[in-house]
Parts: sequence; structure tokens; C-alpha cells
Amino acid sequence: MGCLGNLIWFLCGGFLGGISWCLAGCLWCITIVGIPVGMQCFKFSSLSFFPFGKEVRYGGGAGSLILNLFWIVLSGLPLAIEHTVFGVILCVTIIGIPFGKQHFKLAKLALMPFGSEVY
Repeated sequence: MGCLGNLIWFLCGGFLGGISWCLAGCLWCITIVGIPVGMQCFKFSSLSFFPFGKEVRYGGGAGSLILNLFWIVLSGLPLAIEHTVFGVILCVTIIGIPFGKQHFKLAKLALMPFGSEVY
């Protein structure tokens, strides 16, 4: 199911989410200070391209909390809104529910990317 789900996901909208994460990463990498944030965006763009069969574990400490607060204000909120809207639209149909759940997973990740790991 993971391979087929990822293929359908990529062709039917996962490409747009991944491009959004890549664009955020490019914008962050313009400055020297933002390069670690941009690298995190690039790591999560691969998850956004192919999310099925992958799990996100959240953790981190005080440094992650501070980075997450800056992230939410500067870039995280638009990405979270994008994924939430796509998730709600996809959950209207029964067939779209697994894809909507992946968008909700990515929306949560868009709010708290630092301190989280993809498995």
C-alpha cells in the first residue's frame, strides 16, 4: 500500500506540498543564519513528496521550542493552513480520507518541525 499510496499521492497533489516546503527552504537559505532552518525544510519536503509508510516522532528541548516559535510566525502558519485545507477537501470523500490524514500529519509537522524526526 505504501508504494502505491505514494505514487497516487505524488501525482494528485503531493507535488504541490513538496514544492511549498522546498520554496520555504530556499527562502530560509538566502541568509547565513537561516541555513539550518532551510535544511530542515528540505528534509521535510521529501516527506511531503512521499509520506506513506513514514512516521514522525516529536521531541526536542528548549532550543527546538524557540526555533519552532520563530518558525510558526515566519513560515509555519502558511504551510499548516495549506495542508489543513487540502486535508479537509480530501476527507470529503471516503477514498480521500487516507490522503487527508497524510495532509493533517504534514500540517502538524508544519507547526512543529524542529525537534521532530522522520522514521
